Amino acid sequence: MKALFIINDAPYGSEKAYNALRIANQLNKEHADAEVRIFLIADGANCAIAGQNTPNGYYNIERMLKLSLNNGAKVKICGSCAEARGLKSLPLMEGAEISSLAELTNWVVDSDKVLTF
Repeated sequence: MKALFIINDAPYGSEKAYNALRIANQLNKEHADAEVRIFLIADGANCAIAGQNTPNGYYNIERMLKLSLNNGAKVKICGSCAEARGLKSLPLMEGAEISSLAELTNWVVDSDKVLTF
């Protein structure tokens, strides 16, 4: 099974990115044969900024994305969204790749499940 998680919201301020990654990581944990794909679009592109520093005891989206990547997930970032937010000049987390709307649409067509947050 191929599962696509589309994250639209910023990493902090709401818990949408957090909940999307909780589900993605649980899917990786319980169903190793599932292919997890995560596409960061709109303010979700901010989830891939490297060096996030959160208070102790508070979730950290960068660490959660790293766990996803370490478990075999693919993480892509909308290029035009990253550019519009000035992210192309910032260091992005290792393993996340700048992508395009064309690749997202290919993932949508090729996925068995699409979840949006």
